[in-house]
Amino acid sequence: MEALQWTGFYCTMSPQAPTSTRAKIYGSHALPRSLSWKPISSKSFLGSRAFPRSLLWKPISSKPFLGGSYLLKKGGVHVVSPNIASPGLAVELLYAWDDEYEGIIVDPYSLPLSSNAFASTLRASLLNWKLKGKRGIWLKILQEQAELVPIAIQEGFNYHHAESGYVMLTYWIPDEPVMLPAGPSHQIGIAGFVMNDKREVLVVKEKCPCSCSGIWKLPTGYINKSEDIFSGAVREVKEETGVDTIFQEMIAFRHAHLVAFEKSDLLFVCMLKPLSYEITIDEKEIQAAKWMPVDEVLKLPFYREDHMSKRIVEICMATHERDYCGFIAHKLTSKIDGNLSYLYYYNEKSTI
Repeated sequence: MEALQWTGFYCTMSPQAPTSTRAKIYGSHALPRSLSWKPISSKSFLGSRAFPRSLLWKPISSKPFLGGSYLLKKGGVHVVSPNIASPGLAVELLYAWDDEYEGIIVDPYSLPLSSNAFASTLRASLLNWKLKGKRGIWLKILQEQAELVPIAIQEGFNYHHAESGYVMLTYWIPDEPVMLPAGPSHQIGIAGFVMNDKREVLVVKEKCPCSCSGIWKLPTGYINKSEDIFSGAVREVKEETGVDTIFQEMIAFRHAHLVAFEKSDLLFVCMLKPLSYEITIDEKEIQAAKWMPVDEVLKLPFYREDHMSKRIVEICMATHERDYCGFIAHKLTSKIDGNLSYLYYYNEKSTI
């Protein structure tokens, strides 16, 4: 029992365990009839962090769990059985919690350190989740745990997406079409249309081997994670040209497919008002930048031949002349997530 003193509970076989006792402890998440629980320490599991209700301890096999016991232990649950070769051997369940869709989210920070331990724990956990009727499993593996990825793939997990520092894997349990959402499919870019009082447009030449190399064009770039579209436009113009601006309207957006990394691409064109006029280029990205008369821009060979780019400039000019109205960013609260976010719409003449 010495090894149990720091754990929260242990459970043993008890056919007489009453349903009322189980329901009293866990409500609708009652324990199996074959298991009864007994507290052996006043300490809470994992310190102050409450143990998730999603981890209900059941036998991991349909066969009777004769003489076995469940043992809560930091980092998971150990299922101890006297029928195994070594009395000290334990199979650990991964520490995880329920999501809102009858699925499971695995805690990446409590994964076993060794490959062998991870393999056995993952198998036991998958069987446990299948018995519970769970659906989608989300397994995030950190970069420093990369040796665990092939093991998860061998057990049936699939790649979902990857970012700097981790890879996300998924496992769909039901024998039916996968209902898990797909990984990110779009990248979001912005173009900043900035015109001064002399009807000159801020244009740049980028340092890149792409098709737009050496062409005078609007400042463009990609928005950062958790960055608003208009904030990204203001930032990109500032970084590339040194010109300070303020957002006025979102003029239009372009939707293209199979662009970088075979992803779709959304480009939002934003009209910005200049607050400064001195140009200081970012020499790492930009060859040159200048204020160019808008009529001269439209006469460039590129704009005569590229109908989309020409149309973007024309729409921006129409907006400047008030012959066209774009979208303004309105900050509103959504009940879905309870957060403030921006809704882009035109309401100059609206009575809303």
